[in-house]
Amino acid sequence: MSGDAMDVEIDEELYSRQLYVMGREGQRRMAESHVLIIGLNGLGSEVAKNVILAGVKAVTLIDSNPVTWFDIGANAYVRSEEVGRPRAETALPRLKALNTHVNVSIMPSFSSMNCGVDGWRSLVTGKTVVVMCDPMSEEEISICNTACRECGAAFIAAESRGVFGFCFCDFGSNWLVQDVDGEPPISCLVSSVTPTNPALVTVVDDRRHGLEKGDKVKLTSCVGLDGAALETQEFIVLSISNAYAFEIDLDATQLPPYVSSGYVTQIKQPRTIEHKSYAHFIGSDNQYRHEATIISDFAKLERPATLDIAFRALREWRTKNNGAYPVTSQAQEAVISMAQQNTQNIELNIIKILAATAMAEIAPISSFLGGVIGQEALKACTGKFVPISQFLYYDAAEIFSQVEDTPQHSIPRGDRYDSYRVCFGDAVTEKLRGQKYFLVGAGAIGCEILKIWALAGLSSGTDGFITITDMDRIEKSNLSRQLLFRTSDIGKAKSSCAASAALELNPHLQIKPLELRVGTDTENVFDDAFYASLDGICTALDNVDARLYVDSKCVFYGKPMLESGTLGTKGNTQVVVPQITEPYGATRDPPEQSVPVCTLKNFPNRIEHTLQWARDWFEGAFKQSVDDVNIYLGKGSAGNDANTSSTAKLDALQRLKTALVDARPLAFEDCIRWARLQFQECFHDSIAQLLHNFPVDQLTSAGAPFWSGAKRAPSPISFDPNDILHLNYIKAAAALRAYNYGIFPTAMTDEQFKQILATIHVPAFKPRDGIKIAANDAEEKAQQQENNALADEDMLITELLAALPPPSSLAGMQLAPCDFDKDDDAHMKFVAACSNLRARNYKIPEADLHQSRLIAGKIIPAIATTTALVSGLVCIELIKLAVAAVAQQPPKIEQLKCAFANLALPLFTFSEPQPPATYLAKIPGGRRKGFEWKWTCWSCINIDNNPNMTLKELVDFFTDEFGLELSMLSHGVSILFSSFAAAKARERMPMTIKAIVETVTKKPILPNKKYLTLEVMLNDEDFEEVELPYVRLKLF
Repeated sequence: MSGDAMDVEIDEELYSRQLYVMGREGQRRMAESHVLIIGLNGLGSEVAKNVILAGVKAVTLIDSNPVTWFDIGANAYVRSEEVGRPRAETALPRLKALNTHVNVSIMPSFSSMNCGVDGWRSLVTGKTVVVMCDPMSEEEISICNTACRECGAAFIAAESRGVFGFCFCDFGSNWLVQDVDGEPPISCLVSSVTPTNPALVTVVDDRRHGLEKGDKVKLTSCVGLDGAALETQEFIVLSISNAYAFEIDLDATQLPPYVSSGYVTQIKQPRTIEHKSYAHFIGSDNQYRHEATIISDFAKLERPATLDIAFRALREWRTKNNGAYPVTSQAQEAVISMAQQNTQNIELNIIKILAATAMAEIAPISSFLGGVIGQEALKACTGKFVPISQFLYYDAAEIFSQVEDTPQHSIPRGDRYDSYRVCFGDAVTEKLRGQKYFLVGAGAIGCEILKIWALAGLSSGTDGFITITDMDRIEKSNLSRQLLFRTSDIGKAKSSCAASAALELNPHLQIKPLELRVGTDTENVFDDAFYASLDGICTALDNVDARLYVDSKCVFYGKPMLESGTLGTKGNTQVVVPQITEPYGATRDPPEQSVPVCTLKNFPNRIEHTLQWARDWFEGAFKQSVDDVNIYLGKGSAGNDANTSSTAKLDALQRLKTALVDARPLAFEDCIRWARLQFQECFHDSIAQLLHNFPVDQLTSAGAPFWSGAKRAPSPISFDPNDILHLNYIKAAAALRAYNYGIFPTAMTDEQFKQILATIHVPAFKPRDGIKIAANDAEEKAQQQENNALADEDMLITELLAALPPPSSLAGMQLAPCDFDKDDDAHMKFVAACSNLRARNYKIPEADLHQSRLIAGKIIPAIATTTALVSGLVCIELIKLAVAAVAQQPPKIEQLKCAFANLALPLFTFSEPQPPATYLAKIPGGRRKGFEWKWTCWSCINIDNNPNMTLKELVDFFTDEFGLELSMLSHGVSILFSSFAAAKARERMPMTIKAIVETVTKKPILPNKKYLTLEVMLNDEDFEEVELPYVRLKLF
């Protein structure tokens, strides 16, 4: 890696989401790296795509083999009309278009056949990493690997054969990993440090410390404990006492006692990895190779050993047959015989399937492996994350348990679907072509999935159809991971551009792009008929609420759902199948923990707190107050809505008076003055007032220091125009204020700003007695109630209204609100400066603009490799569902796989989905008396023969059918019937359910709404509740 990497200029707008994963140093190292890719089949093109999108310096491609029909089903960078042309040459223009920052070239004349170490050495010299994606022989892998070792290049060999995959990595004997997991260093606020040897450190109990024995840590910002001297030292964690305490090698017996404000922060350590060459494993016993293999699926513990032998036998057969594939039964039996020479303890059916499908390459497998291997190549470029040590095998052979046309009897036809025909047979291939799928989201995952669908021919038949929807427009930051978009697409609709790009991959695709949100407000479009027509739904969403909504539709209509998500190097997939698995909503992450109001207002202790405070301040100053003014100018009123409380009216009027009277700017200099006064109030006067109320030596009623634990004693900041942070705050705040009022900011140097600032009179701070500041949320709530009770709000409102200029005197005035945009540097410069000043008040470590954008913007870090991985895995599950449909039986739960992967570690885990929870209802009477109904969330009570059913008829239905009394009936959040409301119950008994819903919700039922969902509460004759599933009433 070049020592000049620090001088490389990074396109931060393009790589913004990736930078949060790889880091600036990692991105710089990539920009100095040269990747050589040998073999441009589907897998090779996927690896090339991923490293090009990531932004390496150069990629050289080698593959003079002709494009075949097998390539067309897995390689997104060649076309059917290009069959017969050299692979690398054909793919080059499309790969170059992915990223203009990357030098992509080909080496057309090289042949690996009979190439010795010297030839390979000349080829790999100067390369950072060499990726061999279609090796034919063991010798080819070994010789190239040896040359790479001699030249200091990392080496990766990989194969994608049917539903099987292989990867081998050799990064050398002493590979230094700078960052093993990509996680930020652990940092916790210290509650106490015992005066012992070793010292016991206890952290504030709002979060677990997460440290391990042997970790290195440092102590910073400590009040007491000789804090300044300790900041230069490193300590080792000697033992873990519990989730909130640990011992370190510090002798604190002679130190001053710890008081408060300290942080303990992990010091992340590099790790050295030792790899062996591929030649080292040739001829070694199988157990030795197995110990160097990652286990990913504990339901297939013996599978990697079988695959290792199978791949070696396949290479041996191909070497003896000039690179051909074993297409005949006799050839496949020969491969099996070669495998049996190594050991008898193998799964012969797996070897047979591998041999029969080796010529085929399918897009889901190539996408998954391309994500894994692409990330391994980037590890070689950056020294970031742990490489695979050293073998990885993958298979989805469980697909074949329901395939009627066995792979060896499927014959290629010379078209784009040959790979799928060879793997799964004609019936499954045609079933895929006739599928009707709904793809929700056209971002990174949506693009990858749509690419795979186009290559696999999903919905390319006359009966097939894809509906794709996404409300977003393409931004530059999307281009580094959303492979279907180009620079010329910026500003265009994602769904339309994705659909057009997919049609270029497969002109037969039947696809309709929409720009609609999927939710209750679009149920007139995504209605009953729409969902009923689908074979499945695939989500490519970035928020939980949207996933839960789609999940509810899948449960209601009984449709499969393919779900996936990523977070940096982490990815997960979930397959949901009606009646077979639990739905997405059955398990979910706990809600994000909210920060107490008093912590944000007065007692922050983490940078997340100060950034949230800065965001809130931005919203109030540059958005809410501006909206108030515009409403006042338009309506001549301020918060006079009938539903607005008097307190809210008062707050709005005070903001109006400030905006239109007290601090209305007429020139840019006025904006600078306003910014200077805001600085004084926010970072000096309010802090000084807080310390006036709660002095540093304040004690609680229990005699303990008030400023301890999570409460950090702040210090007021005196404005210094020569402090760059102070000046940046003024410049950013003044610019936003000018934007609000339509004032063109004057171009000024820093010295000119300072000259204006020197003329501004700032009133001296005078502490005010009687000001109450809440010490916790309970006091905050009590004070608000007390203030509301004491204030004569009507009088204050009258006074403020009188002080405002009439709207008629401001005719033509209109302010411009600032809607916070994390990607707008003007917005983020203010938020970062505002947050860091508050952090400086409280001695909290500050964050740069890049990190502030991540936290304040709640950005989800993203990279193309993880996206490719999860997209490939969910599409494998889609094929399993198509296979089951051809077999005309539901898939077995053990055939389905949910996945979690962390490419940084690396970690791959596959597991069966969970079955749905089962409930037992013992029916006490009626026609079903004595029946024990085992039902799940997929169950419902269908009423499809009485669209005009009345409430009385529904009550009678439950009595006659189940011997149960209906005690409550609801639709959504609306209660339609309650046995406790006797008068309304009698009134509604003769009404139809449809009429009651329209009456209660005050909304007409859409004419295309086919079903009403009704929740019921039912009691038996002993008034014990009997739980049954919801009712689905068919309206037409």
